[in-house]
Amino acid sequence: MADLKSFVAIIGIIVTIYLLIKKHETRTVLISIGLIMSIITLNPMGALNDFAKSMTSGGLIMAICSSIGFAYVMKYTQCDTHLVHLLTKPLGELKFFLIPIATVITFFINIAIPSAAGCSAAVGATLIPVLKSSGVRPATAGAAILAGTFGSMMSPGSSHSAMISEMSNMTITEVNLWHAPYTMIAGAIGAVVLTILAIILKDYGEEHRQTYLNENKEIETKFTKVNMLYALAPIIPLVILIIGGTSLQKIEGLEWTKMGVPQAMLIGAIYGIIVTRISPTKITEEFFNGMGNAYANVLGIIIAASVFVSGLKSTGAVDSAIEFLKHSNEFVRWGATIGPFLMGLVTGSGDAAAIAFNTAVTPHALELGYTHVNLGMAAAITGAIGRTASPIAGVTIVCAGLAMVSPIEIVKRTAPGMVLAILFLALFML
Repeated sequence: MADLKSFVAIIGIIVTIYLLIKKHETRTVLISIGLIMSIITLNPMGALNDFAKSMTSGGLIMAICSSIGFAYVMKYTQCDTHLVHLLTKPLGELKFFLIPIATVITFFINIAIPSAAGCSAAVGATLIPVLKSSGVRPATAGAAILAGTFGSMMSPGSSHSAMISEMSNMTITEVNLWHAPYTMIAGAIGAVVLTILAIILKDYGEEHRQTYLNENKEIETKFTKVNMLYALAPIIPLVILIIGGTSLQKIEGLEWTKMGVPQAMLIGAIYGIIVTRISPTKITEEFFNGMGNAYANVLGIIIAASVFVSGLKSTGAVDSAIEFLKHSNEFVRWGATIGPFLMGLVTGSGDAAAIAFNTAVTPHALELGYTHVNLGMAAAITGAIGRTASPIAGVTIVCAGLAMVSPIEIVKRTAPGMVLAILFLALFML
């Protein structure tokens, strides 16, 4: 029976990876394989019970749904577009240095606009033409945006931060502040390596600028003026949460900033209503549409992953892996980083692998000699970095479309920096 369970676990993992690589719907794959493994090992109720339990994870639901709801409001009001233009408009004269600066700007905008694809669309639509008109080759222009799209790891609406927050009994803001230095250094590594590659590949020069100008002689600028009040809207919840989560909230007059993610997001949405003067009814509809979408597409993956992990548990694979890691702690360092990275790379999604790892292994972090925060967030960040190096990721395809180049040409430029970032996280974060 033990041999049969081991066989079921191995086949289940292989089939899951294969189906995810083939771009089958993530939730369907995880739930189906998880249920099949549970049924074969005569424990179907285990998977069904975990499905029900994960549906009502309060902290996750509040943080993720409210954040995505707020992001929908910012998109509807175009406040996110004003923020992007505010940050990118002065950059046209920076020439070659615009490459790393574009990555850094995307990274920080991705905190306020946590969807990687949504952020790349908003930033890339403005910044990629600026890069190309400055003499940057289109493939590197797209890569500069893509390389910054794991800044969402520092977003208060990150599903990973919320999950680790529940495990560690820390607030989401405390989790994000803890891993922020590592995440920012990883982002800086990506930006620096991309810039070096641009020099080596001769991706910057007057010939690229002239090519772009010849192809775009009749460019029409649809966006002409930034409204500062609009541009501030996306970062208001972020500022409130940072102040409220640090010693700054002890300053007289700032005590009110100590609040949860939903409250901060609601304040941001109300500010959006005031400054844009758009119908509160429309804003409310968008907020709740975003919340519903978040539950379906973000929490849905978490729920599905819990079913898959339950199936693995019923085969004994999870317990065996944990016992192995307990006695081979050096493997934890690489398993928690290279594993999610490779899954993100081959599937185009860093979430599924990271969430599965954090559901199965991270609860045992203390037994393995780590904390929930460094083990769990290392897996989450490296999964996102793997997605940033994947040619089949949605965000890569968005950047390639905006730059009008092949996704392969873009990831050839992002992948080397992402690999070095993984090594940094494995060696210094764990």
